[in-house]
Amino acid sequence: MTNEHASRTPSGRPSISPSGSPTAPQITLRSPAELADALPYLLGFHPTDSLVMVAVHGEGGRFGGRLRLGIPTAPAEWEDTARLVAESLIQGSERRAGKPDGIILFLCQDPRAGESGQRVMTRLRPLAQRIRLACGALDVPVLEALCISGGRYWSYCCPDERCCPAEGSVLAAPGTSVAAAAATFAGLRIRGSLREIEARLEPLRGATAREMERALDQAAATLVPRILDGATRQEIGTETITLARTLMQRLTLAPPVEGGPGADDWDDALLGHDEAATLILGLQDRETRDIAAEWMEDEEAASALRLWRALARRCVGAYGEHAAAPLTLAGWVSWSTGDEPTARIALGLALRADADYRFAQLLHQACNEGIDPEGLRACLRAERRRREPRRKRTAALTRPPGRKDRGGRREDRGGRREERRTSGSDR
Repeated sequence: MTNEHASRTPSGRPSISPSGSPTAPQITLRSPAELADALPYLLGFHPTDSLVMVAVHGEGGRFGGRLRLGIPTAPAEWEDTARLVAESLIQGSERRAGKPDGIILFLCQDPRAGESGQRVMTRLRPLAQRIRLACGALDVPVLEALCISGGRYWSYCCPDERCCPAEGSVLAAPGTSVAAAAATFAGLRIRGSLREIEARLEPLRGATAREMERALDQAAATLVPRILDGATRQEIGTETITLARTLMQRLTLAPPVEGGPGADDWDDALLGHDEAATLILGLQDRETRDIAAEWMEDEEAASALRLWRALARRCVGAYGEHAAAPLTLAGWVSWSTGDEPTARIALGLALRADADYRFAQLLHQACNEGIDPEGLRACLRAERRRREPRRKRTAALTRPPGRKDRGGRREDRGGRREERRTSGSDR
């Protein structure tokens, strides 16, 4: 959540104060219950199967960087995971806002079949303890550690049965807490659960996936001989960008009538397998992908995001690693347009597809550290301005004789331009 602060109450509990404008009401969260309820607003979605850490800075307790990671299924991995997440959050915070004064930890996992929430809390206790020790080794205490499971929460730090009973405490009903009121006042919203957001980006399945994989095989068989026959990388890149623009235009002219999965089904139906396959393979080129990243704002952003999501869903079977490119572009557009929660999820999935995908690594780190994306937007705008005049000059050379250019001028057969004049004024 933006503009939040955390501080310690006299009892030692963390508290959160959304600070907004100077006249905004100050709201303090003093209990594990209020912290648990605030978590979806901190992230922008309901975390599922997630380890979440939030840095706390200063006496006023300003909330800083946050980190979310899927909970490793193998307990043998917990020691290394604890050290990694502690170092990542603390060192990242040091680079941006100084060393944190504390950390709040959340472990969120739904019960397995036949398992109770209390059993989940007990099973994850060693992981919480390892993270507390790893943070302590870096001289940053864990102020509160909560387990959230099955609609209840438990504190790993509070031994008082009066406020933290062994059977756990029931979470507040959605939308009824102080955090919910503060988020509504600030115009913030929860975008569903982590699982729901990830589902919009995951590969298609069944017969459709098999058809798509065959299309990808065919596209790869067509592209490789072209490269070997001398087709240049720039020519293939130009074709890829032209196809992407065509598909974005198609999506723009056919907006979905509903959101969520229904909108995804609509977009999937608008793209042919062969078109998607050609575009997926073309985006594996770094320079082509960087040009596509320029569609990050204004009217281009919405159709670009729809296209990148659809392409990510088409990276099926043996082509799962190819999803890193469209997922990274989806994450970038989301971040550029202010949807940081979705951006983090998309970029995390990109790194799951290809852990070494450098563009995703850099964006994921920058987004998590709260860096303003405007710096990258400015670089991409400048690159586009540098390249677009060259593209326009090329278009002018290939324009049919007598065709008007965008400025309303007409070229004669000798290439000379005749200015239009209306009422004695140039246009």
